[in-house]
Amino acid sequence: MYLSAKQKLNMAYISFKKEELINLEFALGRELIRTNRAGSYSSSTIIGCNTRKYHGLLICPLPELDGDRHVLLSNLDETIIQHGASFNLGIHKYPKIFEPRGHKYIRTFAADPIPTLIYRVGGVVLKKEQVFVSEEARVIIRYTLEDSHSPTTLRFKPFLAFRSVHNTTRENLYANTKYQTAQNGIKIKMYEGYPHLFMQFNKKADYVHVPHWYYNIEYIEDQKAGQDYQEDLFVPGYFELPIEKGEQIIFSAAINESSPELLFKQFNKELKSRIPRDSFINCLKNSAQQFIVKNGKTTKLVAGFPWFGTWGRDTFISLPGLTLSMNDTDTFKKIMRTSAAGLKNGLLPNIEDNKGAAYNTADAALWYFWAVQKYLEHTGDFDTIKKDYLPKMLSIFDAYKKGTKFNIHMEPNGLIYTGEEGYALTWMDVVINKIPVTPRHGFAVEINALWFNAVSFLKELAEKFKLNEWLTNNSNLPEQIQQSFIEMFWDNQKGYLADYATYDYKDWKIRPNMLFSVSLPYKVCNEDICKSIIDKVQSNLLTPRGIRTLAPNDPDYKGTYEGYQEERDMAYHQGTAWPWLLGAFVEAYLNIYGKSGVRFVEQLISNFEKEMSNHGIGSISEIYCGDPPHNAGGAISQAWSVAELLRAMQLIENIKNKKA
Repeated sequence: MYLSAKQKLNMAYISFKKEELINLEFALGRELIRTNRAGSYSSSTIIGCNTRKYHGLLICPLPELDGDRHVLLSNLDETIIQHGASFNLGIHKYPKIFEPRGHKYIRTFAADPIPTLIYRVGGVVLKKEQVFVSEEARVIIRYTLEDSHSPTTLRFKPFLAFRSVHNTTRENLYANTKYQTAQNGIKIKMYEGYPHLFMQFNKKADYVHVPHWYYNIEYIEDQKAGQDYQEDLFVPGYFELPIEKGEQIIFSAAINESSPELLFKQFNKELKSRIPRDSFINCLKNSAQQFIVKNGKTTKLVAGFPWFGTWGRDTFISLPGLTLSMNDTDTFKKIMRTSAAGLKNGLLPNIEDNKGAAYNTADAALWYFWAVQKYLEHTGDFDTIKKDYLPKMLSIFDAYKKGTKFNIHMEPNGLIYTGEEGYALTWMDVVINKIPVTPRHGFAVEINALWFNAVSFLKELAEKFKLNEWLTNNSNLPEQIQQSFIEMFWDNQKGYLADYATYDYKDWKIRPNMLFSVSLPYKVCNEDICKSIIDKVQSNLLTPRGIRTLAPNDPDYKGTYEGYQEERDMAYHQGTAWPWLLGAFVEAYLNIYGKSGVRFVEQLISNFEKEMSNHGIGSISEIYCGDPPHNAGGAISQAWSVAELLRAMQLIENIKNKKA
């Protein structure tokens, strides 16, 4: 049976119908992200109405300017013209109104293999497909006139921003409103220091230069967060070109000029290279590739889209799931090499951006050990461990043992103490007015679980590679850490671990950080304690969308992530559920229950399949509300959320395939 394009779209794994797309409350809550694996990206809602200052059709890192990512092309409004009548397909939010409300012409949206919209205006059926070119700052849109009974013309009106993703812009006297011609298009550079933006078509288009500012375009998601949410965008003019039934027209926006005759070939090449988003697992695999950024000799991970940069902790936690679960050891090693280049005083950078590297983390360097362990489990490659990773790990160990920045040091009891006024050094790192929201100075439970794991792993390697001096000085250290850990954190009556402690105080808030004492390769707790911890987490913190950061019966619990930024920051680690923590939970649960626990953890992972059509479609969000219905929040696509679900799936398959 022959299926029309529209019927095929309705069968897509991620698709939306007319009734959903014309419902603004529904459509504006669903966003998509496409990257070029080199730092550039394109993002908007499924109907093309930007709701964040981070949205845009072409957003590029500009190292020659400030290293930040910049929105060059914000929108491209299409208009269908027939018999002198114009039908604008664009949509923007202005104060109190949406205009021109072109979403009412959309009939279907599908995400596989690439984002595709079908518009219908009377007898005109227009298909719009979009790709982002791999490792090139170029977005290509293909328009196909699938049906038309009269001569048809398409008009294209570009909305330009030329500003950082973190800022908004206004009409100003500094903007260069002039243009220059390019092959089948134009090029324009609004400000000094920026590259030219090339806007081209595969065939000759008429360009009419009518420079005009559009005022007070609003971004409703920024408005909800109490951030700057209005800006003016510049439209230099418009393009017009006729299109016949069955004809395809290509539009390209890039920072380099292209040969128009190559645009079709480039589009088709990108289309063939995509991992299909036709299943839950393939959506995760497709999303996993979006976080990898290759730039010359360096390869990094972006922690999340659309506003995160490179974060050390997130990189090492995400790496196994994003690379090893897909047998991509080459990318794993490249990212490890790039990340380890920042090692300084035994610490690895927490955040890296255009302003430099910040080292304010006590656990990023310890997660480095874990990533190496996962590589070894996957490959058995001790040669690479000895050559590339062991020297770094020994350096980290020495610094932690002797003491390094931020008062990170080993106490006489073998445990790691961390803390410095005004800093939050664990992953619960929100600071408001120089005061940590979740102060955890002292002995943090996961830092010391990671420390025990790291030291135990080093002992294993020291024995294999005959590092006799290290063994002479440290062979008894794992046993000392383990004994001190239990004395410091465990309580038989409570049945769980303190979240952090000092010599005079223990914090008994029920948080997920104790999970890592159960999930890491070297477990600091015995089997009975491990089971008790898992039971406590399961009964107090587990949700269908991840692990809560605080038990609901705690007086400080905040079950919704909403409001202005400070309100959101207060909830970030005070009850908000995080998907990435499920990786540790699944690993710990399967360690205890083996094959008998498979069905339960499989259900936990399958709960996320519904999220493929929510928030950041085809990906997993950064966080979810702790309270039902567990609405998504934060970044629309988060590296460690995707990574740990992929890794959990691999753990499940390994257990299922394990021989009794």
